[in-house]
Amino acid sequence: MSKAVKENTLSRLPVMTSKRVHPGSTDVDPQPAQKKIRRVEPEPQRMVAASAAGVKRPVAPAIGVKKPVAAPVPRHPVRRPTAAATVAGVPTGINKQRVAPAAKVGTGPTKRAPWDLKGKYSDLEVKVQNYQSRLKGANQENEGLKDFMSRAKEDISKLENELDSVKLQLKEVPGLKKQLERVSEQLEHVSQQRDTLEKDFSSTSDKLKSVTTLKDCLTSELHDAQSHLSICRSSLEHKEEALRKAQELIRQMEEDLYNGEMERRRLHNTVQELKGNIRVFCRVRPLLSNVEADIPHIQLPTHDAKAVVLAKSEESHTGRSGDTQKNYSFSFDHVFGPRASQQEVFEEMSLLVQSALDGYNVCCFAYGQTGSGKTYTMEGSEEEPGVIPRAVQQIFKAAKALESKGWEYSFTASFVEIYNETLRDLLFKGKANKRPEHEIKKTSSSGITVTNLTYQSVTCEDQVHGLIELANQNRSTAKTNMNDQSSRSHSVFQLDIEGKNSDRGTKCKSSLCLVDLAGSERVQKSQSQGERFKEMTAINSSLTNLGIVISALASKESHIPYRNSKLTYLLQHCLGGNSKTLMFVNIAAEMDSFSESLNSLRFASKVNDCVIGTASANRK
Repeated sequence: MSKAVKENTLSRLPVMTSKRVHPGSTDVDPQPAQKKIRRVEPEPQRMVAASAAGVKRPVAPAIGVKKPVAAPVPRHPVRRPTAAATVAGVPTGINKQRVAPAAKVGTGPTKRAPWDLKGKYSDLEVKVQNYQSRLKGANQENEGLKDFMSRAKEDISKLENELDSVKLQLKEVPGLKKQLERVSEQLEHVSQQRDTLEKDFSSTSDKLKSVTTLKDCLTSELHDAQSHLSICRSSLEHKEEALRKAQELIRQMEEDLYNGEMERRRLHNTVQELKGNIRVFCRVRPLLSNVEADIPHIQLPTHDAKAVVLAKSEESHTGRSGDTQKNYSFSFDHVFGPRASQQEVFEEMSLLVQSALDGYNVCCFAYGQTGSGKTYTMEGSEEEPGVIPRAVQQIFKAAKALESKGWEYSFTASFVEIYNETLRDLLFKGKANKRPEHEIKKTSSSGITVTNLTYQSVTCEDQVHGLIELANQNRSTAKTNMNDQSSRSHSVFQLDIEGKNSDRGTKCKSSLCLVDLAGSERVQKSQSQGERFKEMTAINSSLTNLGIVISALASKESHIPYRNSKLTYLLQHCLGGNSKTLMFVNIAAEMDSFSESLNSLRFASKVNDCVIGTASANRK
């Protein structure tokens, strides 16, 4: 502090005491009053605070703010910083500046005497100077604070903008978090795909190496194969030449095979002609009471399979001698005893069935009294099939074998019965009252056809068996005293066969006719009455007419009465010459059927003696 200031602070003016001396007082101190000099205590040095207590001092002043010069500290309180500035961390005060200490006042009396006007004036000047100095410092400080406040406001505005931006960014944080999660999942998925692709790449690389190695091997093999191919080509040319020669030989052999087949058919037909175009087989039915029992009145020589003898004891007409035995001997193409099986019977006629495929008409029918086993011989049972199912089986089996030789066959089946001289379609599936009428007519090729008859195309034997079952359901049967289930009509099963060999341009057409005749009866034995009597009369009449036709053929008469009955008219093509015919004569084993068996054998013997014209094949 300057010397002049110190002198101003210590005034030499006398200090008046508080106790004034009355003029009239006698108590006057003879000593002059000691001058009391008022001592003005110097104001302590103060540090101007930049902010209220607890506010940090700023590190450096704001840019562009001049450091204020030392000035007396103002007596008014210092303004505290705003909350915004404190929160934002912005310094709110100016740098603390050390204010110059006030000039020391002398140690004189604290109060000048009223008369010391000069001292008072001097004190006032000092005070004015101090106040001016303080005011100047305060103004400077105020200017600095204003500048600082303007910058602080700018900073606050910027911080508020940044705060708004941060708040907006904070609002976007959940979406960004979800997006980050999705990206993380995608990243994980991509990582897995990358791992998978790396594995696939590694595996593909290994496969590529293997394929490359295989390609090299195949390339090497290809070169070897090409060289081998050239060798094979040259060998192929030689083999093609050999094949051409072999094909030529095959054609020659096929020609020889065809000629051999034609020769076989010719020789087969010759053998059948030598045996006779009308052949007769006799079959003896076993006793129904005891199948294994011997039949004394029917004798079958063991050394001759073609002979049968009927033996009967007769009383002497003169009475001089005992009973005599009379034998009736017959000879046929073959005789089957009571123990003969269905297979043995069919084997003897199987050659005739083969002739049907060769283009010849073939007819087979069974004759005999009722209950003699005709239906069993022709149809048989499920365990022991008869002639019809076995013939059908052989036909289809042989046709299948001939396919390898170029033959193709088609078959058409029909089933008709003659009941009381009326034709009935056994394959008809409609109502009985709506059955159509049928007539027998000749065709342009001298054949026989039946009008309104069902002709069913068949391709296998199972279809034929189904037709046979249907026909058996529709056929007329009845119970008589001689048979529990007697056939009351003649049934005719016909299978038309058409064959074609496209390689040779050959065609053939034939028919296989299998007939089950109704049995002959006698009134005194069958005791038929009413409808059964009418049926018996029609059956016996048609069989009689069949015998007349056979006799006319045997006698070689010019006129053959085929039209006398529907049966003979329908079988005209079988009996008239252009057919191979087989007749089964069935006889019963019972002794009471002796006379009927004798009549049947006599009729069969007459048929066996009949000679008809030679059958010819229907070929084009």
